[in-house]
Amino acid sequence: MANESPGTNSEHHGKYRSPLVSRYASPEMAYNFSDMKKFTTWRKLWLYLAKAEQVLGLEITDEQIKEMESNIDNIDFERAAQEEKKRRHDVMAHVHTFAACCPLAAPIIHLGATSAYVGDNTDLVVLREGFDILLPKVARCIQRLADFARQHRELPCLGFTHMQPAQLTTVGKRACLWIQDLLMDLRNLQRARDDLRFRGVKGTTGTQASFLSLFEGNPDKIDLLDNLVTEMAGFKRSYIICGQTYTRKVDIDTLSPLASLGASIHKICTDIRLLASMKEVEEPFEKDQIGSSAMPYKRNPMRSERCCSLARHLMTLIQNVLMTHSVQWMERTLDDSANRRVTLAEAFLTADIVLSTLQNITEGLVVYPKVIERHVKQELPFMATENIIMAMVKAGQDRQVCHEQIRVLSQEAGAVVKEQGGDNDLMERIRASVYFAPIHDQLDSLLDPSTFTGRAPTQVLRFLEEEVAPALKPYGSELGGTVELNL
Repeated sequence: MANESPGTNSEHHGKYRSPLVSRYASPEMAYNFSDMKKFTTWRKLWLYLAKAEQVLGLEITDEQIKEMESNIDNIDFERAAQEEKKRRHDVMAHVHTFAACCPLAAPIIHLGATSAYVGDNTDLVVLREGFDILLPKVARCIQRLADFARQHRELPCLGFTHMQPAQLTTVGKRACLWIQDLLMDLRNLQRARDDLRFRGVKGTTGTQASFLSLFEGNPDKIDLLDNLVTEMAGFKRSYIICGQTYTRKVDIDTLSPLASLGASIHKICTDIRLLASMKEVEEPFEKDQIGSSAMPYKRNPMRSERCCSLARHLMTLIQNVLMTHSVQWMERTLDDSANRRVTLAEAFLTADIVLSTLQNITEGLVVYPKVIERHVKQELPFMATENIIMAMVKAGQDRQVCHEQIRVLSQEAGAVVKEQGGDNDLMERIRASVYFAPIHDQLDSLLDPSTFTGRAPTQVLRFLEEEVAPALKPYGSELGGTVELNL
């Protein structure tokens, strides 16, 4: 590698690149946290500040404004790197880089502002737009699962408590458990997005002292300046109170719903992995996909495993912002900066990846009804014992005697299953028992799985109609038009 010239592949592959970007993330989320997005936003913020200061009477010309506008994307990143190496200050490096291509505007760039003006306000723009990327993706996953739930709302399957077979549920009803969590995530993400405010124009320690000097002590002009810049940046409100930075509590409020989303997706994909192990439900498996290099027959749930893997990372990131906020002494300390460069970006990139992968999974879930039916039949005889006892009582038999008769037969059938590895033959034993002759002709109906699922099918339809459809309605355009759940 040492002998290869610059620009060869060795330069590209000879240093670490985060797999969050190089391997997984969507182009739109990768761009949202890119240097180009960050530094063009800095320049836009300097432009907004200059425009507002001009409106409020400072000596800033139209030519200076036009020069700044025409150079928003004209960033010499090499020069900026050299400036930062010399000045050891990223904001001032970019002030000088912007000034180099805007010689007329150079004297008024960053006028009255502190570094946090561009740094924190840009972060807030990026966080807001990160939410805007994620929200439709959550909605898509909900819509795909809603269609799946409707389609399989009546398909009986084993329910599990303590990971042991319990009463029956339906495949669609179980999917609604997943959807319900995602609906809460959708609400929480939207709430966090809507709660974001702009830092605005606040000066070095949040007191606006520098702007008080600029505008000769006129507080009304300072308020107008803050409002104008906030509006230009697309925010409805700015924080009235801040130190040098916006409170890092905002980062906690931002990452909390992302961590919670990670927990939801981890649970969903763990369920899918367990169901795949039982061969009841599988994620999509492509024609030429290889499950194992050594075992050609395997169909590993690799997408669900990826979601679980990355969701764990997403869930841990909340600890970083909690700790960062807790040690922001007084008006601010700089030990937040390096941490936030990593944590905020990784949270949104990771959430973006797991949502895209979950969407892929939910669009191609494969259900195996015959396998599900076999598993139900293995457990249903035990679940049906109470119904059998009730039928015998109605036929005139003593409840306690019947209970003992069926207990003995159940123990014998259980021994066949556990000790001999055989099938559950409880029903055959009941059919062979003279004692149970009064209900032999009822056994088929008593063992109909659909009679054991309670209100699950109607619960699914009601849930989709009353909760899912209204929640998805605001995302109709992102979902491809009118939200349709085929209810």
